[in-house]
Amino acid sequence: MTLGVALPLQEEIDHTVRLAQEARDAGLRSAWFGQTFAYDSISLAAIVGREVPGLHVGTAAIPVFGRHPLLISSQAQTAQAATRGRYHLGLALGTKHLTETGFGIPHERPVRLLREFLTALRQLVETGSADFHGELLTATTPLSAAVPGAEPPVPLLVAAMAPQALRVSGALADGILPYLAGPRALAEHIVPAVTAAAEAAGRPAPRIVAFVPGVVTADAEGVRERMTEALAFYERFPSYQRVIQLSGGTRAVDLAVMGDEKEVAAEVARYRAAGATEVVLTTTDLAGEADRRRTWQLLGELATG
Repeated sequence: MTLGVALPLQEEIDHTVRLAQEARDAGLRSAWFGQTFAYDSISLAAIVGREVPGLHVGTAAIPVFGRHPLLISSQAQTAQAATRGRYHLGLALGTKHLTETGFGIPHERPVRLLREFLTALRQLVETGSADFHGELLTATTPLSAAVPGAEPPVPLLVAAMAPQALRVSGALADGILPYLAGPRALAEHIVPAVTAAAEAAGRPAPRIVAFVPGVVTADAEGVRERMTEALAFYERFPSYQRVIQLSGGTRAVDLAVMGDEKEVAAEVARYRAAGATEVVLTTTDLAGEADRRRTWQLLGELATG
């Protein structure tokens, strides 16, 4: 099973590259970048992947609102060519607050937009052309949209956890990127739904890339306090509230993994047993550099063991 980490985006690019090199040298397989209003995560992934051979890089995840398949295809294929096939594109529905506040556009019919976005984007990354006319967007290519060297086609992943989004993702994407979804929610709700949708569409079994906040530490109680504050943002959104409850938790921090190497390794194994094909730990820097390195060392040992 692939193990990776989400890298922080608060540092200069050269520092991010050094962190990615450290992750690779520790034995980790992938590094992932979120998308905010600051760094462009696809560009950052392309730079890091180019500078750190052997490490897979991905974005998790880019909201479809305020973007267009033609532009995302160009960016993603460029990253795929730059990294020689080690780039993974993650998309998201986004949130009403950030979409309407930041872009000034209505966050309406998100699942329909996701379906149309994926349909057009799949054509573009697989054939270099598109002729799509939907209800919410149009994507046609009077000129070729193929990028030389962008092979294999960029994997399309979606930060999907709700039933409708899982059905669309299973039918049209290569996998999903659940976050704050514990083993119980994965095994009982998420993995069965997306797998059934993929089977119905005649697609291969989807990748399940589980993003999990976690850190190896001797101060689990102290880290829990910091983790509670760091994750409280997600408790504002119904989609996360739902999946936290399905996981058996009441707050986002209940889905965080904190403890010694044995405890964290056991939790990683639980995610694998629940159907995760890949596990990516986030917020590994929350407890300081020593615990981050300790966490990465464990993940590297698990990845190579």
